Amino acid sequence: MGRRSILGYVRLLRQGPVLLLWGAQTLSVFGDRLYAMAIMWIAWQEAGAAAMGLVAVAESVPYIVLGTVGRKVVARFASLRRLAVVDVARAGLVAALPLAWEALGVPGMLACAVLLGMSGALFDPNLGALVPELVDKRDVQAVNGLMDLTGRIARIAGPGAAGVLLTLVPRQSLFWLDGATFVVSALVLVLLAARTTPAASSDTKEAGSTIRPQARALLRMRPDTAVAIGVHGAGIAAHSVALVLPAFLAARLDAGAAAYGAALAATGAGALAANGFAGNLRLPANRPAFYCGTWAASGLVLSAIALTNSMASLLLVSALLGVVNPFLQVTLSTHLSSFPPAARLRLMSVDLTVIRTAGTLSMLVIPGLAATTPVASFPISGFALVTIAGAGTLFALRSGRSHTPVEEREKALAHD
Repeated sequence: MGRRSILGYVRLLRQGPVLLLWGAQTLSVFGDRLYAMAIMWIAWQEAGAAAMGLVAVAESVPYIVLGTVGRKVVARFASLRRLAVVDVARAGLVAALPLAWEALGVPGMLACAVLLGMSGALFDPNLGALVPELVDKRDVQAVNGLMDLTGRIARIAGPGAAGVLLTLVPRQSLFWLDGATFVVSALVLVLLAARTTPAASSDTKEAGSTIRPQARALLRMRPDTAVAIGVHGAGIAAHSVALVLPAFLAARLDAGAAAYGAALAATGAGALAANGFAGNLRLPANRPAFYCGTWAASGLVLSAIALTNSMASLLLVSALLGVVNPFLQVTLSTHLSSFPPAARLRLMSVDLTVIRTAGTLSMLVIPGLAATTPVASFPISGFALVTIAGAGTLFALRSGRSHTPVEEREKALAHD
């Protein structure tokens, strides 16, 4: 990160509410990653690969269901105190998961996975909608970058910590530790709620009861936002091809797990290095078009993996792939943050629904690609993404010239 980027984040962290939220989110996401690694390991160890797939699907289904038909339910948790309750529930579910496995086997594990997925579907969009209310408008992009940085650190540290802890402590203790991270996160959220009252908390609560924004109406008014969310789903589906990388490494480089780990580390390092720039460099005025164009660039880099013929070239391409990722996350978060609180929450929930659906459906295709065409999988996925994201860029550029004014958007929130 550049010096300006670091100073921008330091300035934000000197604000009490941001520091508290950053701490809570760090622990919450770290707990998520610990849980994901641990439950997948148990599912594979105790019941095989099929159980791993069932757990992944079971956790994604609540996101799809609540995002599609549960907008009123999601809106009821639009406050820091209620999100703290969700974190406490997650702590209990995570701690109880080994007991559910011992008592009920795979059905018990799947039941916990569904409930944890439901809690995530309530927590994630609401937290995303509340974050912009804690800072001045000029700091929204930077605080989104800071939250993205938190997630990226947790994605690296969480699986690594879980891998180490699984070899050092009893399995039950790992889940208790995981649950403790959610308890601490809940306490921080309660403290934050006592010190500040974000506008989104009251406004979105009202939205849940009287002003019920429909996703269809919102997306009709802003087709550039609709296409950005659609391209996000296409990008997630295309990048699921990363699961084919072990087969590619074996076929192209005759390499194994160490090379796979090195490629993932290079992607993570590239994302960490680029995060500060994504959070602090000024984004173009037409953010949906920039977002779609960035996904197109990501598709080109994804395709280039098929051209690598050495570990050095693979690590370079992997790092470039990581560099693109923070710009994607920060750009879309900042764009959605520009909407009024109730609309922001609804759109973030829709976005989560789209990417969870796309990721789940892509899992039906990836195993076949890995078995038949591991090398060709990357240009197939990459160029499909380039085509979709390129078309999205052109559409967003054209539709972005005639945005619906903010005042009209706010009036349309009452449309039901």
